[in-house]
Parts: sequence; C-alpha cells; structure tokens
Amino acid sequence: MQRGVRMVKGDFNNHISIFVFIFVLFIMGMVFGAIIVNSMNFVQKEDLFFYLKQFFEQMVDRSNPDKTALLKDSVLYHVKYMLLLFLLGISIVGMPIITVLLFIKGLVVGFSVGFLVNQMGWYGLLLSSASIAPQNLVIIPVYLLAGALALLFSLTLCKQLFIKRVHQPILQAFAKYSLLFGALLLILVTASLIEVFIAQPLLEVAVKWIYR
Repeated sequence: MQRGVRMVKGDFNNHISIFVFIFVLFIMGMVFGAIIVNSMNFVQKEDLFFYLKQFFEQMVDRSNPDKTALLKDSVLYHVKYMLLLFLLGISIVGMPIITVLLFIKGLVVGFSVGFLVNQMGWYGLLLSSASIAPQNLVIIPVYLLAGALALLFSLTLCKQLFIKRVHQPILQAFAKYSLLFGALLLILVTASLIEVFIAQPLLEVAVKWIYR
C-alpha cells in the first residue's frame, strides 16, 4: 500500500507540469464562461432566465423526485464521460480533444455560476452553493486528474511510436492507467450520491425559500 502511494506521488511529481496545465486550462474555461455571461445582451439573458425560472417554479410545485432514477442518470453520465476520456487517452489523436473537453467543463461551471449570480445576485450565489458546489468539490478534481492521466498515457504512446530510444512496458502502464480510472470512477459514484441526496434536497429547499 505504502509503495503504491509512493509510486503515485512520484508520478505526480514527475509530471507536475501536466497537472498544472490541466488546472490552468480548467480555470481559463471558467473565466471564459463568466465572460460569455457578461457578453450576452439583455434579451438573451431574459429568455434564458425565463426557462430557468420555469424550472424552479416546477420544482416548487412537484412532489419528491425519483431519487433512484436521478442517481442512475448521474452515474451513467459519469461513466460515459470517463469512458470517453479513457478512450481518448489510448488514442494519439485524443490529446487535443481531451483539452477541449476539460476547457468546456470549466466553461459550463463558470457560465452556470456566473449566470445565476448575474441574474439573481445573492440568491443566485445561494442556488449555486446548493446545487453546484457540493458534488463539484469531488467531480472537478476527479475530472482534472482523469484528464491529466489521459494526456500522460497518450504522450506515452506517442513516445513509444515516434521516439525509438524510448521503450516503456506499455502493458504495465495500461494496467496502471485502467486501475486509476476505475478508482476515479468509484469516487464519482460518491459524487453522484452527494448530488442526489445532498445537493438536490438543498436546491429544493433554497428554491422553495426563494419562490414561496
């Protein structure tokens, strides 16, 4: 166990630049998402907020949602997203797509929070804290780590194919890559539980408090 932890720590230290790049890319996506909110005109904001307000009002009126279905949908979404990152990691052409996906992930978070705060002020910040923050405290680090791992494995494949002096045991690297993705996916199941059983009830309480 301790040896495994040391190996992971060593890999992290050896490729710190990749992790920093992924983190900066995600932050840039968040900033760009907030910029998009500010660049929208009044009509666009009002149209989008109209549909969002309808969703909140329906949440006030409806009975308790099917948490089993919500959990299933959340887990299935994470499985699909992680599988996509995994497959991109084992393809050489996947590197630019991985960076775009992570940038978009940050953009969505930045836009969502920025739009709510822009339109609703402190109420929007409250709704963001209730509906976005709890699960994303787990989801964001996991996706950033998964993206970094996918980039690293794709780079490893490139070195194997195009740099003759590099001869790494690719099967061993693939086994480690697969195990790490499996562990990250298990963590995302925890994030889905947080989303359904903590974030969703918090959002419902916040929405009912605001709109009643």
